[in-house]
Amino acid sequence: MFIKRNNFIRLSAIIGFIAINFAVSANTMAAVIYYLKGNDTVIGELRTEIAGLNDTLLDIGRRNGFGYQEMKLLNPDVDTWLPGLGKEILLPEKFILPNAPKIGIVLNIPEMRLYYYPEVKAGEEQQVITYPLGVGREGWSTPYTKTRIVEKKKDPTWTPPESIRKEHADSGDVLPAIIPAGPDNPLGAYAMRLGLGDYLIHGTNKPYGVGMRVSHGCIRLYPENIEDLFNRVKIGTPVNIVNQPYKIGELDGVIYLEVHPYLDEDGEHFSQNSLTEVVKYIIEITEQNRYEIDWDLVKEVVAGSKGIPVPIGLHLPELKQASTADVIAEDRLKPVTGKMTNIELRLDTEINN
Repeated sequence: MFIKRNNFIRLSAIIGFIAINFAVSANTMAAVIYYLKGNDTVIGELRTEIAGLNDTLLDIGRRNGFGYQEMKLLNPDVDTWLPGLGKEILLPEKFILPNAPKIGIVLNIPEMRLYYYPEVKAGEEQQVITYPLGVGREGWSTPYTKTRIVEKKKDPTWTPPESIRKEHADSGDVLPAIIPAGPDNPLGAYAMRLGLGDYLIHGTNKPYGVGMRVSHGCIRLYPENIEDLFNRVKIGTPVNIVNQPYKIGELDGVIYLEVHPYLDEDGEHFSQNSLTEVVKYIIEITEQNRYEIDWDLVKEVVAGSKGIPVPIGLHLPELKQASTADVIAEDRLKPVTGKMTNIELRLDTEINN
């Protein structure tokens, strides 16, 4: 259980349009804190929002805490720039937690999302806060490793590495040796250095890049999100960078699968081993206990890569006479506009005390 409180060249051609729209985007949603219960690893609820006259899909995503990729995965047929007045937009506000220790910061690169687990005192409920990310493009990939926050800086200056200055110079954009703090600084107003040399978690002066692969390996957040995270995180906080396009989770005995597009450079591995990876994760989460899985649905979810948790079966250490089809049918209910979707499973069960 949980409780809710509170491609590179083509991108450059649309910088002006996006920057203008994001500059006037307002009323962004405050960070949501999820309180975890027991061993459940699925949080949030799917919901919808009705597009306004001047909304873009990116406007709606930003003010609700989502990046470009996750909004397009769930709304593939919606026009990015003109969704249309009154258009119902699906919001992917349901997540499976990454398969990683719930300590400090966990960055799931293919998902383009950060999970932060604040320190809690003995007896307090485990918490998690999540934010969308922009990550490194192919050739400048963010490394998968464990590290820590080693430095925090408000209003940072940026000293572009020689490799980046050369790349820009080759395209006719000459960068100065040092870029001071301010609106032209790509680091934004806050930066936190990882124990990996030049790798940072930072803000941005181009918010359109959140939810895209546009950086040189660093992690970028929306300005309002990096400010919130910066004020919560201490120097020394652990950071775990993982590569998990497939996530398996459990909530109230129901097993969920969440699939995101894998990175292009990982295509050879995941395209050949996708189902094998999912089976491995299911075995890990069930720990050899009894379970019932709809394998045809698993294949559909893997092929669809919609980026939201989908119920694929039941974990049956205690439940009996329960049909996977019943669970799937219940959780495919259409979200209610503007409201959290509350799924109530009506199963014929027998509980062993």
